[in-house]
Amino acid sequence: MRAAVLREYNAPLSIEEVPDPHCPEDGVVLKVLACGVCRSDWHGWCGEHPRVKPGQIGGHEYCGEVVEVGARATHRVGDRLVAPFILACGRCPACQSGAQNTCPNQRLPGFVEPGAFAEYVAVPFDHNLSPLGDLSPVVAAGLGCRVTTAWHALTGRAAVQAGEWLAVHGTGGIGLATLILGRALGARVVVVDVVEEKLTHALGLGAEAAVDAREGDVAAKIREITGGGAHVSVEALGIEVTTNASIECLRPLGRHVQVGMPVGHSARMQINMNAVYMGNLALYGTRGMPSWRYPSLLSLIEAGRVDVSPMIAREIALSGVSGELAAFNGPTAPGVAVVNDFLN
Repeated sequence: MRAAVLREYNAPLSIEEVPDPHCPEDGVVLKVLACGVCRSDWHGWCGEHPRVKPGQIGGHEYCGEVVEVGARATHRVGDRLVAPFILACGRCPACQSGAQNTCPNQRLPGFVEPGAFAEYVAVPFDHNLSPLGDLSPVVAAGLGCRVTTAWHALTGRAAVQAGEWLAVHGTGGIGLATLILGRALGARVVVVDVVEEKLTHALGLGAEAAVDAREGDVAAKIREITGGGAHVSVEALGIEVTTNASIECLRPLGRHVQVGMPVGHSARMQINMNAVYMGNLALYGTRGMPSWRYPSLLSLIEAGRVDVSPMIAREIALSGVSGELAAFNGPTAPGVAVVNDFLN
Protein backbone atom coordinates (compact mmCIF):
# COMPACT_ATOMS: atom_id res chain seq x y z
CA MET A 1 0.00 0.00 0.00
CA ARG A 2 0.98 3.64 -0.39
CA ALA A 3 1.90 5.52 2.78
CA ALA A 4 3.58 8.72 3.96
CA VAL A 5 6.44 7.69 6.25
CA LEU A 6 8.45 9.81 8.68
CA ARG A 7 12.10 9.14 7.89
CA GLU A 8 13.63 12.32 9.29
CA TYR A 9 12.30 14.97 11.66
CA ASN A 10 11.44 18.33 10.10
CA ALA A 11 11.78 16.90 6.59
CA PRO A 12 9.24 15.98 3.92
CA LEU A 13 7.54 12.64 4.53
CA SER A 14 8.64 9.81 2.28
CA ILE A 15 5.86 8.51 0.01
CA GLU A 16 6.53 4.77 -0.14
CA GLU A 17 5.04 1.40 -0.98
CA VAL A 18 4.87 -0.52 2.31
CA PRO A 19 3.29 -3.86 3.29
CA ASP A 20 -0.44 -3.89 3.93
CA PRO A 21 -1.27 -4.00 7.66
CA HIS A 22 -2.01 -7.28 9.42
CA CYS A 23 -5.52 -7.52 10.84
CA PRO A 24 -5.59 -7.59 14.65
CA GLU A 25 -7.57 -10.43 16.23
CA ASP A 26 -9.63 -7.92 18.21
CA GLY A 27 -10.04 -5.41 15.41
CA VAL A 28 -10.31 -4.57 11.75
CA VAL A 29 -8.43 -3.22 8.77
CA LEU A 30 -9.94 -0.08 7.27
CA LYS A 31 -9.53 1.23 3.77
CA VAL A 32 -8.92 4.85 4.72
CA LEU A 33 -11.51 7.18 3.21
CA ALA A 34 -10.17 10.38 4.76
CA CYS A 35 -7.65 11.50 7.39
CA GLY A 36 -7.17 14.91 8.97
CA VAL A 37 -3.82 16.64 9.37
CA CYS A 38 -3.53 17.83 12.97
CA ARG A 39 -1.10 19.87 15.05
CA SER A 40 -0.53 16.69 17.08
CA ASP A 41 0.88 15.13 13.91
CA TRP A 42 3.20 18.13 13.66
CA HIS A 43 4.50 17.50 17.21
CA GLY A 44 5.62 14.06 16.02
CA TRP A 45 6.95 15.31 12.68
CA CYS A 46 9.20 17.91 14.31
CA GLY A 47 10.52 15.47 16.95
CA GLU A 48 8.80 16.86 20.05
CA HIS A 49 6.33 14.02 20.63
CA PRO A 50 8.17 11.49 22.82
CA ARG A 51 6.48 8.44 21.25
CA VAL A 52 6.90 9.27 17.57
CA LYS A 53 10.09 7.86 16.06
CA PRO A 54 11.45 7.73 12.49
CA GLY A 55 9.70 5.03 10.54
CA GLN A 56 6.30 6.05 11.88
CA ILE A 57 3.25 6.40 9.64
CA GLY A 58 1.29 9.28 11.15
CA GLY A 59 -2.37 10.17 10.88
CA HIS A 60 -4.82 9.73 13.76
CA GLU A 61 -8.00 11.51 12.56
CA TYR A 62 -9.44 8.93 10.22
CA CYS A 63 -12.50 7.14 8.97
CA GLY A 64 -12.76 4.22 6.60
CA GLU A 65 -14.48 1.14 5.29
CA VAL A 66 -13.84 -2.26 6.87
CA VAL A 67 -12.06 -4.59 4.43
CA GLU A 68 -10.90 -7.27 6.89
CA VAL A 69 -12.07 -8.38 10.34
CA GLY A 70 -10.37 -10.28 13.15
CA ALA A 71 -11.83 -13.29 14.94
CA ARG A 72 -12.93 -11.13 17.89
CA ALA A 73 -13.92 -8.02 15.92
CA THR A 74 -17.26 -6.35 16.59
CA HIS A 75 -17.77 -4.99 13.06
CA ARG A 76 -18.24 -6.48 9.61
CA VAL A 77 -16.67 -6.08 6.19
CA GLY A 78 -18.29 -3.11 4.46
CA ASP A 79 -19.03 -1.11 7.62
CA ARG A 80 -18.07 2.57 7.31
CA LEU A 81 -16.64 3.75 10.61
CA VAL A 82 -15.01 6.73 12.30
CA ALA A 83 -12.37 6.28 14.99
CA PRO A 84 -11.39 8.19 18.12
CA PHE A 85 -7.64 8.69 18.28
CA ILE A 86 -7.49 6.86 21.64
CA LEU A 87 -8.45 3.19 21.32
CA ALA A 88 -9.33 1.93 24.80
CA CYS A 89 -9.22 -1.68 25.96
CA GLY A 90 -12.74 -1.65 27.42
CA ARG A 91 -11.82 -3.91 30.34
CA CYS A 92 -9.71 -1.92 32.81
CA PRO A 93 -11.15 0.10 35.74
CA ALA A 94 -10.81 3.36 33.80
CA CYS A 95 -12.80 1.96 30.87
CA GLN A 96 -15.38 0.35 33.13
CA SER A 97 -15.92 3.70 34.86
CA GLY A 98 -16.54 5.40 31.50
CA ALA A 99 -13.21 7.22 31.28
CA GLN A 100 -11.86 5.37 28.25
CA ASN A 101 -9.72 8.34 27.25
CA THR A 102 -7.55 7.61 30.32
CA CYS A 103 -7.20 3.86 29.63
CA PRO A 104 -3.71 2.67 30.65
CA ASN A 105 -3.79 0.02 27.90
CA GLN A 106 -4.76 2.40 25.10
CA ARG A 107 -3.58 1.88 21.53
CA LEU A 108 -2.56 4.87 19.43
CA PRO A 109 -2.39 4.45 15.63
CA GLY A 110 -0.50 7.40 14.20
CA PHE A 111 1.72 7.82 17.26
CA VAL A 112 2.93 4.39 18.37
CA GLU A 113 1.46 2.11 15.71
CA PRO A 114 1.12 2.78 11.97
CA GLY A 115 -1.50 5.44 11.34
CA ALA A 116 -3.80 6.56 8.57
CA PHE A 117 -1.55 8.58 6.29
CA ALA A 118 -1.86 5.44 4.19
CA GLU A 119 -4.30 3.53 2.02
CA TYR A 120 -5.09 1.10 4.85
CA VAL A 121 -4.87 1.16 8.64
CA ALA A 122 -5.15 -1.62 11.23
CA VAL A 123 -7.45 -0.75 14.13
CA PRO A 124 -7.30 -2.88 17.30
CA PHE A 125 -9.99 -2.63 19.99
CA ASP A 126 -12.55 -1.94 17.26
CA HIS A 127 -15.38 -1.60 19.80
CA ASN A 128 -14.24 2.05 19.98
CA LEU A 129 -15.31 2.78 16.39
CA SER A 130 -18.67 4.37 15.55
CA PRO A 131 -20.78 4.19 12.38
CA LEU A 132 -20.12 6.97 9.89
CA GLY A 133 -23.84 7.39 9.25
CA ASP A 134 -24.73 10.14 6.79
CA LEU A 135 -21.55 12.13 7.44
CA SER A 136 -19.21 12.63 4.51
CA PRO A 137 -15.80 11.01 5.09
CA VAL A 138 -14.05 14.39 4.88
CA VAL A 139 -16.23 15.92 7.60
CA ALA A 140 -16.00 12.77 9.73
CA ALA A 141 -12.19 12.80 9.53
CA GLY A 142 -12.24 16.44 10.58
CA LEU A 143 -14.01 15.34 13.78
CA GLY A 144 -11.35 12.81 14.70
CA CYS A 145 -9.31 14.59 17.35
CA ARG A 146 -10.26 18.25 17.25
CA VAL A 147 -14.04 18.20 17.49
CA THR A 148 -14.31 15.27 19.87
CA THR A 149 -11.67 16.74 22.17
CA ALA A 150 -13.39 20.13 22.12
CA TRP A 151 -16.78 18.55 22.83
CA HIS A 152 -15.45 16.67 25.84
CA ALA A 153 -13.56 19.74 27.07
CA LEU A 154 -16.72 21.83 27.06
CA THR A 155 -19.27 19.27 28.23
CA GLY A 156 -17.35 16.56 30.05
CA ARG A 157 -14.84 18.80 31.84
CA ALA A 158 -15.80 22.49 32.08
CA ALA A 159 -19.60 21.96 31.87
CA VAL A 160 -20.08 25.22 29.98
CA GLN A 161 -23.54 26.72 30.37
CA ALA A 162 -25.71 28.80 28.05
CA GLY A 163 -25.03 32.50 28.52
CA GLU A 164 -21.52 32.04 29.90
CA TRP A 165 -18.53 33.75 28.32
CA LEU A 166 -16.13 31.31 26.69
CA ALA A 167 -12.62 32.45 25.73
CA VAL A 168 -10.75 30.44 23.07
CA HIS A 169 -6.98 30.94 22.79
CA GLY A 170 -5.90 29.85 19.30
CA THR A 171 -8.20 29.41 16.31
CA GLY A 172 -6.68 26.36 14.67
CA GLY A 173 -8.68 23.15 14.40
CA ILE A 174 -9.30 22.73 18.14
CA GLY A 175 -10.08 26.41 18.56
CA LEU A 176 -12.57 26.51 15.69
CA ALA A 177 -14.26 23.36 17.00
CA THR A 178 -14.49 24.91 20.47
CA LEU A 179 -16.01 28.06 18.98
CA ILE A 180 -18.61 26.18 16.93
CA LEU A 181 -19.59 23.82 19.74
CA GLY A 182 -19.54 26.58 22.36
CA ARG A 183 -21.94 28.62 20.26
CA ALA A 184 -24.19 25.56 19.84
CA LEU A 185 -24.28 25.21 23.63
CA GLY A 186 -25.34 28.85 24.01
CA ALA A 187 -22.03 30.33 25.16
CA ARG A 188 -20.83 33.80 24.18
CA VAL A 189 -17.42 33.32 22.59
CA VAL A 190 -14.36 35.56 22.37
CA VAL A 191 -11.42 34.25 20.33
CA VAL A 192 -7.70 35.04 20.42
CA ASP A 193 -5.10 34.63 17.67
CA VAL A 194 -2.21 36.44 15.97
CA VAL A 195 -3.49 36.06 12.39
CA GLU A 196 -6.02 38.68 11.34
CA GLU A 197 -7.50 36.41 8.65
CA LYS A 198 -8.19 33.71 11.25
CA LEU A 199 -9.84 36.19 13.60
CA THR A 200 -12.07 37.40 10.78
CA HIS A 201 -12.92 33.80 9.92
CA ALA A 202 -13.84 33.11 13.55
CA LEU A 203 -16.09 36.17 13.70
CA GLY A 204 -17.84 34.84 10.61
CA LEU A 205 -18.49 31.58 12.46
CA GLY A 206 -20.23 33.33 15.34
CA ALA A 207 -17.54 34.61 17.70
CA GLU A 208 -18.86 37.68 19.49
CA ALA A 209 -15.45 39.30 19.82
CA ALA A 210 -11.89 38.76 18.62
CA VAL A 211 -8.59 39.74 20.26
CA ASP A 212 -5.33 40.11 18.35
CA ALA A 213 -2.65 38.82 20.75
CA ARG A 214 -0.03 41.02 19.08
CA GLU A 215 -1.71 44.13 20.46
CA GLY A 216 -0.97 43.81 24.16
CA ASP A 217 -2.46 42.31 27.32
CA VAL A 218 -4.85 39.61 26.09
CA ALA A 219 -6.25 38.78 29.52
CA ALA A 220 -7.05 42.42 30.27
CA LYS A 221 -8.83 42.83 26.94
CA ILE A 222 -10.95 39.74 27.57
CA ARG A 223 -11.86 40.89 31.08
CA GLU A 224 -12.96 44.20 29.59
CA ILE A 225 -14.99 42.60 26.77
CA THR A 226 -16.72 40.15 29.11
CA GLY A 227 -17.37 42.56 31.96
CA GLY A 228 -15.14 40.86 34.51
CA GLY A 229 -13.64 37.84 32.81
CA ALA A 230 -14.59 34.66 31.00
CA HIS A 231 -16.42 31.91 32.87
CA VAL A 232 -14.58 29.25 30.87
CA SER A 233 -11.32 29.58 28.95
CA VAL A 234 -9.85 26.99 26.61
CA GLU A 235 -6.16 26.95 25.71
CA ALA A 236 -5.79 25.37 22.27
CA LEU A 237 -2.06 25.65 21.50
CA GLY A 238 -0.13 24.09 24.37
CA ILE A 239 2.35 26.91 25.03
CA GLU A 240 3.15 28.99 28.09
CA VAL A 241 2.05 32.44 26.94
CA THR A 242 -1.44 31.34 25.93
CA THR A 243 -1.85 29.10 28.97
CA ASN A 244 -1.18 32.03 31.28
CA ALA A 245 -3.43 34.32 29.24
CA SER A 246 -6.18 31.71 29.52
CA ILE A 247 -5.85 31.52 33.29
CA GLU A 248 -5.53 35.26 33.80
CA CYS A 249 -8.58 36.15 31.66
CA LEU A 250 -10.98 34.28 33.95
CA ARG A 251 -13.40 35.81 36.40
CA PRO A 252 -13.47 34.47 40.00
CA LEU A 253 -14.51 30.79 40.10
CA GLY A 254 -13.71 30.48 36.39
CA ARG A 255 -12.61 27.24 34.71
CA HIS A 256 -9.49 26.85 32.58
CA VAL A 257 -9.29 23.83 30.25
CA GLN A 258 -5.92 22.72 28.90
CA VAL A 259 -6.69 21.30 25.46
CA GLY A 260 -3.49 22.27 23.65
CA MET A 261 -0.86 19.55 24.03
CA PRO A 262 2.21 20.60 26.05
CA VAL A 263 5.07 18.39 24.86
CA GLY A 264 8.77 18.83 24.14
CA HIS A 265 10.01 22.28 25.13
CA SER A 266 6.55 23.30 26.41
CA ALA A 267 5.94 20.24 28.60
CA ARG A 268 6.91 22.27 31.69
CA MET A 269 5.74 25.88 32.05
CA GLN A 270 5.96 28.82 34.44
CA ILE A 271 2.30 29.23 35.45
CA ASN A 272 0.69 32.13 37.33
CA MET A 273 -0.58 30.09 40.27
CA ASN A 274 -1.30 33.27 42.21
CA ALA A 275 -4.10 33.99 39.72
CA VAL A 276 -5.45 30.47 40.36
CA TYR A 277 -5.25 30.98 44.12
CA MET A 278 -6.71 34.49 44.25
CA GLY A 279 -9.49 33.74 41.77
CA ASN A 280 -10.50 30.37 43.25
CA LEU A 281 -10.08 28.99 39.75
CA ALA A 282 -10.46 25.42 38.54
CA LEU A 283 -7.90 23.95 36.13
CA TYR A 284 -8.88 20.99 33.95
CA GLY A 285 -6.76 18.85 31.70
CA THR A 286 -8.42 17.00 28.85
CA ARG A 287 -7.26 14.61 26.14
CA GLY A 288 -9.56 12.99 23.65
CA MET A 289 -13.08 11.82 24.46
CA PRO A 290 -14.48 8.54 25.80
CA SER A 291 -15.77 6.56 22.84
CA TRP A 292 -19.21 6.06 24.38
CA ARG A 293 -19.79 9.82 23.97
CA TYR A 294 -19.44 9.71 20.18
CA PRO A 295 -23.18 9.21 19.51
CA SER A 296 -24.10 12.35 21.50
CA LEU A 297 -21.88 14.44 19.24
CA LEU A 298 -22.63 12.69 15.95
CA SER A 299 -26.38 12.95 16.53
CA LEU A 300 -26.14 16.74 16.88
CA ILE A 301 -24.16 16.98 13.65
CA GLU A 302 -26.45 14.63 11.73
CA ALA A 303 -29.50 16.55 12.98
CA GLY A 304 -28.04 19.79 11.65
CA ARG A 305 -27.75 21.40 15.07
CA VAL A 306 -23.97 21.68 14.66
CA ASP A 307 -22.23 22.37 11.35
CA VAL A 308 -18.52 21.60 11.49
CA SER A 309 -17.98 21.73 7.72
CA PRO A 310 -16.69 25.36 7.85
CA MET A 311 -13.65 23.98 9.66
CA ILE A 312 -12.56 22.06 6.56
CA ALA A 313 -10.52 24.45 4.45
CA ARG A 314 -8.55 22.12 2.19
CA GLU A 315 -8.99 18.63 0.75
CA ILE A 316 -5.54 17.35 -0.20
CA ALA A 317 -3.67 14.35 -1.59
CA LEU A 318 -1.34 12.20 0.51
CA SER A 319 1.63 13.95 -1.11
CA GLY A 320 0.36 17.24 0.35
CA VAL A 321 0.68 16.20 3.99
CA SER A 322 4.31 17.35 4.26
CA GLY A 323 3.40 20.87 3.22
CA GLU A 324 0.58 21.02 5.77
CA LEU A 325 2.89 19.83 8.56
CA ALA A 326 5.57 22.36 7.64
CA ALA A 327 2.94 25.12 7.74
CA PHE A 328 2.47 24.51 11.47
CA ASN A 329 5.97 25.94 12.00
CA GLY A 330 4.43 29.40 11.75
CA PRO A 331 1.03 31.09 11.86
CA THR A 332 -1.37 29.01 9.79
CA ALA A 333 -4.20 29.87 7.44
CA PRO A 334 -7.81 29.47 8.60
CA GLY A 335 -9.32 25.99 8.68
CA VAL A 336 -7.91 22.49 8.55
CA ALA A 337 -6.74 20.08 5.86
CA VAL A 338 -8.10 16.59 5.25
CA VAL A 339 -6.50 13.93 3.03
CA ASN A 340 -9.03 12.23 0.76
CA ASP A 341 -6.76 11.16 -2.10
CA PHE A 342 -4.30 8.41 -1.16
CA LEU A 343 -3.01 7.65 -4.66
CA ASN A 344 -1.35 11.00 -5.40
